[in-house]
Amino acid sequence: MRDEAIQLAQGKSDPTKAMNALREFLQALALRSLHESEAFKNLAFVGGTALRFAHGLRRFSEDLDFSLEAAEGYEPERWLKKLERDMSLAGLPVAIKWSTRTTVHKAWVRWEGVLHDAGLSPHPSQKLSIKLEIDTSPPSGAVCERQIVTRHRILALQTYDLPSLLAGKAHALITRGYPKGRDWYDLLWYLGHRPPVEPNLIQLQNALDQTQGSGICNAHEWKHLSLARLNQIDASQLVADVAPFLEDAAEAAMLTTENLGAVLRER
Repeated sequence: MRDEAIQLAQGKSDPTKAMNALREFLQALALRSLHESEAFKNLAFVGGTALRFAHGLRRFSEDLDFSLEAAEGYEPERWLKKLERDMSLAGLPVAIKWSTRTTVHKAWVRWEGVLHDAGLSPHPSQKLSIKLEIDTSPPSGAVCERQIVTRHRILALQTYDLPSLLAGKAHALITRGYPKGRDWYDLLWYLGHRPPVEPNLIQLQNALDQTQGSGICNAHEWKHLSLARLNQIDASQLVADVAPFLEDAAEAAMLTTENLGAVLRER
């Protein structure tokens, strides 16, 4: 599998595209290992990476995000030990650092040498890192679904349905402390989806109450709240953030205040 990963990266003429392809291949191997560990009996795969793997979003992601949906049988240390074994057998040895210091449990999975072997770094010791985050206290109300996904490997995943994924994205748009172009690009994807996607308002309200305080924000006003955040943003920052992760970097130019405002107002 190491040769497969390296050949995949070397097949790209652009270093940014090569990095994205290599990282996504490793993400797929990690997801396959979690699937084999039956981790998806407990976890739901969420966030932008889930939107790409399950629904074909045209942008790459850095991390793997999960929500804990069933506490009984939650064994992340066992899952990570299997992940470590699987990567070693694949010729892609990793070092894993695990932390439970906050409600969001985190694992940093680091591959040494693969960037150098793929021609993406002159330093043999430089590491490629992917972070796994598990929200152990997610807002209630999300709807889970099972999907069989083919991206580098055949994967059986538990994820959120599209309205619940959109609720998570709307919450990020409204509450994140800094502008992130990837959030707004994903919003364009949701608003342009056919059939139309509406957020899971029960889940979104629970999320807003959890982070902002009960009754402070009304989930039914998510478009208005998103527009208010948009008016505080320098759109050029959004373009710079998302462009390196897009299959077609030219699509980043669509992230203008005018375009984003228009799609929010027409819903």
